[in-house]
This record gives sequence, C-alpha cells and structure tokens, in this order.
Amino acid sequence: MTDMLLHKAWLETRWRFLIGLALLAILACGAVLEYPATARLLPLAGALPAGNGIVGRAIREAIETQRDYRGFIWYQWVRQNFTQTWTLFAVLLGSGGFLGSTGTLFTMSLPASRTRVLGVRAGAGLAELFVLALVPSLLIPLLSPAVGESYPVVTAIVHALCMFVAGAAFFSFAVLMSTTFADIWRPALISCAVAVGIGLIETVVHEAAPYGIYALMDGESYFRTGSLPWAGLIVSAAVSASLLYVASLNFAQQDF
Repeated sequence: MTDMLLHKAWLETRWRFLIGLALLAILACGAVLEYPATARLLPLAGALPAGNGIVGRAIREAIETQRDYRGFIWYQWVRQNFTQTWTLFAVLLGSGGFLGSTGTLFTMSLPASRTRVLGVRAGAGLAELFVLALVPSLLIPLLSPAVGESYPVVTAIVHALCMFVAGAAFFSFAVLMSTTFADIWRPALISCAVAVGIGLIETVVHEAAPYGIYALMDGESYFRTGSLPWAGLIVSAAVSASLLYVASLNFAQQDF
C-alpha cells in the first residue's frame, strides 16, 4: 500500500522535482564559473561610494563578504540563488495532491487512513526537497577546481542541511494550504506570498534578519562564526511538524 501511495506521489511531483533539480544544478554551476570575473571587478566596486541607508549598507556588506571565494559562494549562491529557488520549489512540491487532484477518489478508496496518505505524500515531498538541497550543494566543491579554487564538502553539506531543515516550514505550510484548497495554484500563491512577505520584513527590519528563517536557511551563523544555529533549526523543525499535524487534522475532516 505504501509503495502505491509513493508511486502516486512521485507521478504527481516528478516534473516539479526534476525541473527544480536541473535549475538548481545550472545555478550552482553558474555561481562557480562566475567567480573569476567577479573577483576582478570587486576591487573596482570597493572604490565606489556606497552611500548611507539600507542600500548603501547592503552594497558595503556585499563587497566585504565576497572578498574571498567562500564568501562569494555564500553570498551569491547560498544566500541568494539557492535560497530563493529552493524556497520556490519547496512551495511547488507541497502544493496540490490532496483535494480535487487526479486520482483523489481512487486514493481515498484504498484501505489506508487519510493520515497515512498525507504522511506518505509529505514524506515523498520532503525526500525530494532533501535531494534538491544536497545535490546542487555538492556540485560547488566538485566544480571549484575548474576556477582554481577549493570549497569544503563539509561546508556544502552543512548549508544543504540548514536549507532543508529550516526551509521545510514553507513546504509544510503549502501542504496545509493544499488540504484547504482543491487546486494547486491557490496554495502555491498563498505560500509564495507568505515567503515573500517574510523576506521583505527581514530585509527592512535589519535587526531581526539574523534571527529570521532565511538566515537559518542560508546558514549565516555558520558562515560567519562556524557555529550552527541549533535553537533556530529545532524551532523550525517543530514548526514544520506542527503545520503537517494541523494539515493531517484538516485533511481528515474533508468530505469526498
């Protein structure tokens, strides 16, 4: 029975997963290959006046952070492309598949509880998200020698784990929305709006940014101090579990 449910989950999400994997792999390769040109331009950028305010502070931070290869990869790849793209596909993988999807009535006719159906679907999505976090991250140390640099495999794995554990909250929220709305677009749009809203708040309220979910996802504390944000990761995991639990209760109450 579990195999059948897993197969159905794979059929529903495979193209989202494969497109996400291909896109993240391309972005990871691009980040590595972009470094030599950026390294030549950074000294010139540092000589330009950045001004005051949020924009000026962001420009100075970007220049200072990217003075070496590790800082460049963290700022350009982990903090920006990786985080943004991975979050998008976390939402897409969590959206749909419960109400009104193809085969829903057939699935409900199987001798499996709704909790099990949701658990298998969520487990399959989380497994796909873990692959989306790990595989592109490992491309960074693999490709770094091509530009004459090195990048620790352990660092790549740590950032992948931070991305997965903290970012799973967006996936879980999309799953919850999918047990409320029958289509895929409303859960996806609502979840994306929440993700964008949180990002804007963390950008504007600079003092709150180090404690926000995106700082957990990009592993900023590990990059700057070498320490993992254990408390934040535990809270994020608890939030994800709570959202999935509420989703299971909501799914169990739906009429088919």
